[in-house]
Amino acid sequence: MPLILGIESTCDETGAAIVADGWEVRSNVVSSQVDLHAKYRGVVPEIASRAHLQNILPVIREALQTAGITLGQVEAVAVAHRPGLIGSLLIGVTAAKTLAWALRKPLIGVDHVHAHLYSVVLEANPRPPMPAVGLVCSGGHTALYAMRSMDEVSLIGSTRDDAVGEAYDKVAAILGLGYPGGPILDQLAQKGDGRAVRFPRTFLERNSLDFSFSGLKTAVLYHVRGVPGKAPALPNQPPTGQALADLAASFQSACVDVLIEKLRRAADQNKSRSVIVGGGVSANTGLRQALSRLNLPVFVRQLRYCTDNAAMTAGLAHRYLNAGQFSPLDLDAIPYSRFTEPPVSR
Repeated sequence: MPLILGIESTCDETGAAIVADGWEVRSNVVSSQVDLHAKYRGVVPEIASRAHLQNILPVIREALQTAGITLGQVEAVAVAHRPGLIGSLLIGVTAAKTLAWALRKPLIGVDHVHAHLYSVVLEANPRPPMPAVGLVCSGGHTALYAMRSMDEVSLIGSTRDDAVGEAYDKVAAILGLGYPGGPILDQLAQKGDGRAVRFPRTFLERNSLDFSFSGLKTAVLYHVRGVPGKAPALPNQPPTGQALADLAASFQSACVDVLIEKLRRAADQNKSRSVIVGGGVSANTGLRQALSRLNLPVFVRQLRYCTDNAAMTAGLAHRYLNAGQFSPLDLDAIPYSRFTEPPVSR
C-alpha cells in the first residue's frame, strides 16, 4: 500500500497525515489555532500564517511518529495548495515542495474543496453511487457540486454572500457567545424550539442552486437589537436562558431548511443517486438529522474529519498518484478553487 504524506494549511489549522491506499488513515495530526483567534471572533490571516510557520514541522514529525514510519517510506508528498488564505497556503506549499525535492518524491497539489468531498471515503472506504450531488459547507464555503465520479466534479451552486459557517460565527458574535460560533449555537439549539422565531429562508429564484445567508444574519441582528429607527424588540441585549436556546434553534432551523432544500433541488436537477456532504458544518447536529429528509443514500464524513485536516488531502492525492499526475516543483499557492473562475481584476 503506497503511503502518502498530506499537508494542510489552507486557513487556521496546521495538519499533517499519513494515508495508505487512499483511505486507510495511519495518522492525522491537527494543530488548532482557535485560541489565537478567539478574541478577534474570526481568523486573522497574519496570525494564522505565523502560527503555521511555527507548527508545520512539529506536526509533520508527529504524523510520521504516530504512523510509525520515516520520511523515506513516503511514496509522495501531497498538499492542499488551493483555495485558502494566501499567507497560510504558502507555508504548507513551501514545506511540501521542499520535502518532495529533498526526498526526490512526487509532489501532488490538490484542491481543498475537492478533498472535502473525497473525505467521506476515509477509513470505511464506501462507494457512493454516482452520479451524486455534493455539498461543501464550512466557514469559508457553501457550494453544491455535480459529481459524475470522485474525479469528475463541477460547481453548480455557491453562496452569493456569507458562507453558512460564517453566518454562524457572526450570529454567535451578535448574541455575545464565543468563537467558533457553530458548535456553541448547535449545542444551544438542541435545547430550544426551532419554531419559536420565524426567521426568513432565502431560496432565491425558483430553480436556483445558489445560497444567501446575509439576510438571515441581519434578521437575527434586528430581532435582538431592533430595527434601526424603531423601538428595539428586546432591550438591546442578547437573550438568555430558554429564550437564547429558542433563538439559536430558530436560526439553525432556517439554515438547515435552506441547505436541505437546495440539496433536494440539486439532486432532482442532476438525477443524483446519492448525496455527499463535507466541510466543518457537516458536523452540525441539526443538519445531520435533517439529511434523513432526502430520499437518497447520504454519505457524510466522520466527525473527526469535519474540520480541515490533512488526511483528506493525502487520501485524494492517492488517485493522482495512481494516474501518474504529479505537480511541478514550482507549484503555486492559489487563493481560489479550481472549480471557480479566478477573480476579475478591476
